[in-house]
Amino acid sequence: MKLAFSKSTATDAERQFLFTSFRSFGYEGLQLKHGQYREYIDWPERFIEQWGSEAKAAASGLITGGSLDHDGIEELRRLFKFAQHVGTERIVFCHAQPRQGLSNADIKGFAKILSDLGKEASLHYGVALSLHHHYNQPVMYRQDFAVFFDAVDDQAVKLTVDTAHLVKSGITDIAGIISDYRHVIDTIHMKDFAHGSFELLGQGSIDFVPVFDALHKIGYNGWLCADEESGSDLPGAMETCARFMAHASMH
Repeated sequence: MKLAFSKSTATDAERQFLFTSFRSFGYEGLQLKHGQYREYIDWPERFIEQWGSEAKAAASGLITGGSLDHDGIEELRRLFKFAQHVGTERIVFCHAQPRQGLSNADIKGFAKILSDLGKEASLHYGVALSLHHHYNQPVMYRQDFAVFFDAVDDQAVKLTVDTAHLVKSGITDIAGIISDYRHVIDTIHMKDFAHGSFELLGQGSIDFVPVFDALHKIGYNGWLCADEESGSDLPGAMETCARFMAHASMH
């Protein structure tokens, strides 16, 4: 498994630290939040010029959120072009559509749209499109996963599993999701959860032993990304998450 890190940064200095020090903590790449690459989307050469030899690893994953209306789709296509130029492996998409009131037909419709976009991203830009299931988004409940991925065409959309968003959505059998969707999982977002809040890895109430057992059982060798949203300071979070994932993945 390859270790990555993701955390919003409040200042240019924080972003500079993140981009230039992630390897020193043992990470092989970053998964960037939208605000960390937004200014470069139409000027990928500036991103490459600024971050040099680390540009590709720093942008190994790009996290974005949006709708699937005309404007949202065009924004994704802009991102495909940027991702191709900077060497991104995958775009992690959070579908900013409230879950309430959606039917199975709606979810199947989203799967069709994202299937077409996933094929376009892969065939024309060499980039994978991965859906990040999410609390209060279309793929939230256990049955939503089946409805959505049964409607995806030819595995054109991959799956980013987020441990804390599963638990927040009422799904406690994280290992079951990993086993059932092993053929489409390409990213695991590692995040802890307790009392309604995201916590630093190892400091919440999620039992990660069965999670890692399931990953080992399916032979998972993709990205394991600490998606840090606890509010902890950046250097401390990078250190704590790297230590936790390295230790847990060896057992």
